[in-house]
Amino acid sequence: MNAPTPHWLGRIATPLAALCAIAVCFALAQFPALPEKDRQQLAARFKFDKLPLPEVVDHPPYKLVREVHPSLKRIAAWISSLGAAAALADLDGDGLPNDLIHVDPRTDLVTVAPGPGSGQRYAPFVLSPAPLRYNARNTAPMGVLVGDFNEDGFSDILVYFWGRTPVVYMRRTAGAKPGQTVVLSRDLYEPTELTGSGERWYTNAATQADLDGDGHLDLVIGNYFQDGAHILDAEADGIEVMHEGKAKALNGGKKHIFLWAGVSPKANFREVHGVLDDEVLHGWTLAAGTVDIDADQMPDLYLGNDFGPDRLLHNNSKPGHLAFTLLEGDRRAVDPKSCVLGHDSFKGMGVDFADINGDGLPDIYVSNIATKFGLTESHFLWQSTGALDQMKKGVAPYINMSEELGLSRSGWGWDCRLVDFDNDGVLEAIQAVGFIRGTVNRWPELQSLGTSNDRVVHDPRFWPNFKPGADLSGNDLNPFFVRSSNGRFFNVGSEVGFNEPMVTKAIAVADVDGDGRMDFVFGNQWMESYYFHNVSPNPGAFLGLHLLLPLADERGGALRERAGHPGPDLRGRPAIGASARFVLTDGSTHAAQVDGGSGHSGRRSPDLHFGLGATRLDQKLDVALKWRDTSGSPRTAQLKLTPGWHTVLLGESTTPKQTALRSD
Repeated sequence: MNAPTPHWLGRIATPLAALCAIAVCFALAQFPALPEKDRQQLAARFKFDKLPLPEVVDHPPYKLVREVHPSLKRIAAWISSLGAAAALADLDGDGLPNDLIHVDPRTDLVTVAPGPGSGQRYAPFVLSPAPLRYNARNTAPMGVLVGDFNEDGFSDILVYFWGRTPVVYMRRTAGAKPGQTVVLSRDLYEPTELTGSGERWYTNAATQADLDGDGHLDLVIGNYFQDGAHILDAEADGIEVMHEGKAKALNGGKKHIFLWAGVSPKANFREVHGVLDDEVLHGWTLAAGTVDIDADQMPDLYLGNDFGPDRLLHNNSKPGHLAFTLLEGDRRAVDPKSCVLGHDSFKGMGVDFADINGDGLPDIYVSNIATKFGLTESHFLWQSTGALDQMKKGVAPYINMSEELGLSRSGWGWDCRLVDFDNDGVLEAIQAVGFIRGTVNRWPELQSLGTSNDRVVHDPRFWPNFKPGADLSGNDLNPFFVRSSNGRFFNVGSEVGFNEPMVTKAIAVADVDGDGRMDFVFGNQWMESYYFHNVSPNPGAFLGLHLLLPLADERGGALRERAGHPGPDLRGRPAIGASARFVLTDGSTHAAQVDGGSGHSGRRSPDLHFGLGATRLDQKLDVALKWRDTSGSPRTAQLKLTPGWHTVLLGESTTPKQTALRSD
């Protein structure tokens, strides 16, 4: 006969079992720890000098919150959480992406300036929309996109806003020829309308790509709040509309797509309608990017949406006619629903593309909210499976590998980038994190909002108090993930100098000084922003490519290549969407595509950079190039290139013509 169970033990058996289960789950959820010695070894390969961004001397006084619609005043800090943006590009024609365009919410100025440390080549200046219609009381800039929008060889600047449609600042030539270095000034930029609709848009994402394969760039504009809203109008009446739910909100602003409409001195685009279905059209978009996921030389579109599923659209377009197919992941038994592409209920706020598993196909890195003891969702690393034939069935050939790789958690994420900062041939991952910085922790209220009835969430009068002073992930530290020898990434941000809380939204990346080490900018909300100059001590070799399409007077010629950066002898416009691929002697494959502005509010320069590790500087690399020429025809070429920077003018003929390094 069994002995009876003590009365007191029976009473605690159930809660004890529950605590044990919780302890086991907690242990399983912890990332593997990295010994301190190993952390220091990983971090020792990197070093960055931090410099503040330049400003104009006569800027207005700083503000720390926006004026908002009366129905939004109780959540004014939440509404005011966006607007910091940055881009690095070559605006003055010196061949280097050492010009900075910065949107500072504290002043709502869009400032153009030499990148820190690049010399006083011109005085910082502000882009003004005058004489266009612009009401500064209810309009605010949110981001920029740099491109040659009229194909004249000069970089133009598109600025998008809350409260109006985008403005394109067309570069006046002032007698200069493409590739000639000039002294930049405000007078060289003429503001023009992208569209004459006069609507109120609330844009938080924009990118460019040749969507229809005609050889010319098109534009994607992703709006957040509903078109026509009065978000920043403090004198309007009525009730503004928020998300209709926290998991599948489909009542946001529209996606607007503009196709190239022919040569013109100004930006000449026509908006096309009826391309996207309602569910894709009205997501609350915070990030957008284009990449060719199946090597058919047509850019596919990724939309990162707040409060609902992200969207991956496979491109089936033809010149003048857009067509996309929605792709969704195939859920495995081990996959939570929200970790399947196209089925997530998270808050997609940044996107970047790179080949992280070495199969020659792009993988997709996405930021969500992954705050410890907050909304612990998951960032995504959509890794390619290579099963491209499944796309015919509407299946996205991607699985989420962020947890296995150590990239699933950090903080409240925005822009994210995959970059090789020490040129060892292995990518690092950085993120912009942080939401609202204040003194009162409002996470309990936000947690309650997250479980609210979807029938009331759209009404801001039922939201908790998120006024100035509220804090939501305001002390997050930007992570810097480095891949260890075991294949996992570990965050060594504090060890490389990311030890100051920044509410960062934007990450702009470029090799600003042309030394082969990638630099970057953190664009911060309601605080100073910074440039990080890469001075890592022992970088490996690298291959850098400026891939250009010829201008009108050079079309029809052969491909031309030389070492160095662009100049008057090799001039053109960035070949957005062109790709390069090669295999090193160790068997590793390296592939990348020229980016047209993917992300949230930070921008990469349109250059390709590959770390080569211990590759000899005299070794010839067999580099395969693919692009569409200016008539839209697919082209390929094979070049033998040594490490270092090279400029390639992609012609209609694929017979390479290599020239000597220019003397200037």
